[in-house]
Amino acid sequence: MSAIDQLITHNQSYVAHHGHRELPTAPQLRLAVLTCMDSRLDLFGALGLDLGQVHLIRNAGGLATEDAIRSLLLSQRLLGTDAVMVIHHTRCALETFEEEVLLAEVEATFGERPPFRLGAYRDVDADVRETVETLRASSFVDGTTVRGFVYNVDDGDLREVPVT
Repeated sequence: MSAIDQLITHNQSYVAHHGHRELPTAPQLRLAVLTCMDSRLDLFGALGLDLGQVHLIRNAGGLATEDAIRSLLLSQRLLGTDAVMVIHHTRCALETFEEEVLLAEVEATFGERPPFRLGAYRDVDADVRETVETLRASSFVDGTTVRGFVYNVDDGDLREVPVT
């Protein structure tokens, strides 16, 4: 059985035990979280969240990409969020490669470079600060309450990164 088939089987069991419940579309805590796609981040458990409380926007590295900013714009303008948490994490795969080296490999394989940056970095705190500053500077994000954090994938600890 494939991983997808296993998840479909799990879903059938989930629906049978979950029952019907309608949650409002707008997140109850009026909060959007921009974070990494890393499968080790259990933000529902670590932050004590439940369904319907926050918008989770995930991409490789939790970067302030064009699409992340688009999602935050819609979250704020249409669904009432008024705060953003940026959560990056320890031992991220983006710390493990050199941007130019991987771009050259991609170009050699596909015949062209991607039109976006991959997001390699060496200092997670500096990367959190850069993401927070990018969001605060965006014309499309209300940056009045944007704060940055680092999640420790080994123990679940969350620490704030000071951004001036």
